[in-house]
Amino acid sequence: MHILVVDDEESQRTLLAGFLRKKGHNVSVADSGKAAIDLNRTDGFDLAIMDLKMPDQDGIETMTQMKDIDPETFFILLTGYGTVDSAVRAMKMGAYDYLSKPVNLDELDLLIERIRETRETNQELHTLQQAIDERFAPDSFIAESPKMKEILALIPRIARSDAAVLILGESGTGKEMVARLIHQAGPRRDHKFVAISCAALPETLLESELFGYERGAFTGADKRKIGRFEIAHNGTLFLDEIGDIPLSTQVKLLRVLQEFTFERLGSNIPIQANVRLISATNQDLKRRIVAGQFREDLYYRLNVIGLEVPPLRERREDIKPLVDLFIRQISQRGSKKLESVSRSAFNRLIRYSWPGNIRELENVLERASVLTLGAVIEERDLPLVGDLSPQQGGTEALADIEKVHILRILEENGWNISQTAQRLGIHRNTLRLKIRAYGLEPRSP
Repeated sequence: MHILVVDDEESQRTLLAGFLRKKGHNVSVADSGKAAIDLNRTDGFDLAIMDLKMPDQDGIETMTQMKDIDPETFFILLTGYGTVDSAVRAMKMGAYDYLSKPVNLDELDLLIERIRETRETNQELHTLQQAIDERFAPDSFIAESPKMKEILALIPRIARSDAAVLILGESGTGKEMVARLIHQAGPRRDHKFVAISCAALPETLLESELFGYERGAFTGADKRKIGRFEIAHNGTLFLDEIGDIPLSTQVKLLRVLQEFTFERLGSNIPIQANVRLISATNQDLKRRIVAGQFREDLYYRLNVIGLEVPPLRERREDIKPLVDLFIRQISQRGSKKLESVSRSAFNRLIRYSWPGNIRELENVLERASVLTLGAVIEERDLPLVGDLSPQQGGTEALADIEKVHILRILEENGWNISQTAQRLGIHRNTLRLKIRAYGLEPRSP
């Protein structure tokens, strides 16, 4: 790193500079705060190590002015006897840490290593944000809420390894987007990202989609088919709705994860499975394990690294930027030139519980864009405006809102499960579970 040592004592400057140069760093020195600031205007520094007490101006004032010039610089302050309180105040103002004089060089070396790791993580986050901007629509991954910022910060670290990842979360929360970002931030980014919904296919088709088959493997197999594992070679395979995989297919998937090989249906020739596996589900897999519906050994193979994407009702800071994003996308598609939503319409949106999460929000705005007469979506334009009612306190109240909402959509779609699930932005199996849980049934004519 490029390090600046600032101290009015020549012996201290010489000692620290010599030690740091032996460690391989590029070192500059300054004998006063003003000299440090002058250097900082022409040279950028990764780290500044400076004495807290100096005759012309102290370390805190120098640090403040240097941060105005280059906010990316880290600071370690050196304190003498009786100045620890000032050092603590300096940390509150942006210093990374402080060390007491005489400086323990081993402690300094450890601090610098921690700063180096922090800089690398920050650079990876910046690179990841650039990747998001390049590969997706601008600002398409919304992370204004603390929970989503935590996930965004974890992605570069997760992406470094090939460990299997299990992403949990309700339907419509953006699990596939997280999976794509992990792929894009990792060393497999130049290879394919292949996604498949395990709930969308029956058992026989799912196996042929995953592993492929040879000509003549079964009736109708008139030519060889390459499976998703082969297509994703050297890249990432994303298995969505992993909780819906039948037990027989779970056994075959477990074997692939244990042996890193598989065979096409109708063949006994092993094929190398060089993929990064990311799975996602909206189900409680531990409960399915207890019920005998999911293999425990497969669960632990899939869940080496676990992430949970929160529902929209727990990340309300993201609603405003999501609304802005969808308004912009609707306008760009040319279906309707929109500018914004009115304050009253936004208040209705922010209070709603969003059982269908981001997909439901997008659906609501898409429909409102058709109904609105102008460039601003008004409260009257919101579909099912009676159901987009203010959030009430407590789980029971949220459940009541969701129950009424689902029943209304079911009735509007003539109890067509597929159409209703698509409208709500949830999987049809999830809808069936909610129908049973709420005891919903068609009303008598």
